[in-house]
Amino acid sequence: MSLDHGKDELEELHEINVTPFIDVILVLLIIFMVAAPLATVDIWVELPASTAQPRPQPEKPLFLTVQPNLSLSLGDTPVPRDSLDAALTLATGGNKDTRIFLRADKVVSYGDLMEVMNLLRAAGFLKVALVALEKTP
Repeated sequence: MSLDHGKDELEELHEINVTPFIDVILVLLIIFMVAAPLATVDIWVELPASTAQPRPQPEKPLFLTVQPNLSLSLGDTPVPRDSLDAALTLATGGNKDTRIFLRADKVVSYGDLMEVMNLLRAAGFLKVALVALEKTP
């Protein structure tokens, strides 16, 4: 019995094998799908509350409060924005290394809070701590 399959030499195929090409394209697609969201900066996120351990406060902390109507209070005393530098210098005894605890109402916008921080920086007070409510885990 003899099985004759034709010629002993194999014929050349003139088709491109696209399977490896498709595999590479799918891997690149997955890489770009993962990397693209990481490259964007303009993503809205809801930041979590801090559960960090509170640091010990000084004996007499100096609180600067930004109220909902954007008025400022140093301790319990209302302070106009244009005289904030003089009021801080008087309250700290001229010590620019005093930590200022900045409190702001929830409705105060980020831009308004940054304006107050710029006023503090212009006055020479660079040690600013933001005050928030403690949230237990």
